[in-house]
Amino acid sequence: MKYLVVGLGNIGSEYHNTRHNIGFMVLDAFAKASNIVFTDSRYGFVANTSIKGRQLTLLKPSTFMNLSGNAVRYWMQKKKIPLENVLIIVDDIALPFGTLRLKSKGNDAGHNGLRHIAQIL
Repeated sequence: MKYLVVGLGNIGSEYHNTRHNIGFMVLDAFAKASNIVFTDSRYGFVANTSIKGRQLTLLKPSTFMNLSGNAVRYWMQKKKIPLENVLIIVDDIALPFGTLRLKSKGNDAGHNGLRHIAQIL
């Protein structure tokens, strides 16, 4: 089974360690704990690993947040990953910092990165 795990964020030092880059930070922490290395690839920084027989492609798009759909679509097609096997990690200003919420359906809640992904897919 193949999965695409996307951490959304903005490129550039001015965005480093900001709440809007939580997707990048989560993937970086996972990669560090798992000794996984990201490589600079088309549309982003990508790492591959497997856990319990599941193949994971981790993606930190190198597009700006508002254009993330291009990167997600490219890697879904390249790796032949169905939409139901895609996890997007984003910030949500409606939640207290540090709160985690999983959603399988719903709208973009005003998040421009999610909006672009939904439009592209």
